[in-house]
This record gives sequence, structure tokens and C-alpha cells, in this order.
Amino acid sequence: MDIQQIKETIGKRPNLSSALGMELISTPEPDTCMAKMKVDERNRQPFGFLSGGASLALAENLAGVGSLALCPGKISVGINVSGSHLLAVEEGDTVTAKARLMHKGRTLHQWLVEIENGAGELVCSVQVTNYVLNARKND
Repeated sequence: MDIQQIKETIGKRPNLSSALGMELISTPEPDTCMAKMKVDERNRQPFGFLSGGASLALAENLAGVGSLALCPGKISVGINVSGSHLLAVEEGDTVTAKARLMHKGRTLHQWLVEIENGAGELVCSVQVTNYVLNARKND
């Protein structure tokens, strides 16, 4: 999925993706997209591990980008995010998230996002449901 245009659009102003250090990545498959995020002071808990909230934010942001790429001229908002944290990730490591579209309806998209550590181990599995709607017109 080519997400380059979405990256440029959302990169024009500060947002959660940039604040947490997410790097969005296009993929050759039409129903997947990826992101990387280095575990550092922006997204770790006080004990030096990746925050579970940061993992869920990574998944929701990535699935949202995927829905935007699939529906030009629309916006998408996450309406349900549910994840299981399986392994801790230490500061200094980099996680890679791969989002795969499971269902594409007119208004609902269901994504499965799997997050792996630098060793390729599954650290978090997240399901994201996005609601797709018309963009508001600016006055």
C-alpha cells in the first residue's frame, strides 16, 4: 500500500505519530502498511520498557493511515482498539508494526496489527476498527 501522500499530508503539522517517533512505511501489498518506532524517552514507561499505550497508539495510527490510503477524500477515526501485550521491549530496541486489512466495508474497516521487536518476536497483537466518513469542508 502506497502511503507516501498520507505521510506528507499528516506530516504538515505536529501529531501523535511524530511525537512518539513513528516512521510510516509503504508496502508492495495493497492491503498492508508498516511503521517503525525506536523505543526511547518519548514512548517508554519509567522502568525503561516500551509503554503499552505507545504500542496501542502505534497500531491505531498505522491502521488509520491505512484506511486513509484506501479511501481518498475521506477521513477515518478509530472507534475500537484492543490489544494484547506479549513481551516487554527495552529502551534502545526498535519495534516494527505491520497492519493488515481484515475487512473493508463502506464505513467500517477492521485491521490486525502485529508489532515485533528487533529480533522478530511478536510483542503485541492489536485489532483496530476504524469508522470511515466524509471529510469536513474547511470554511
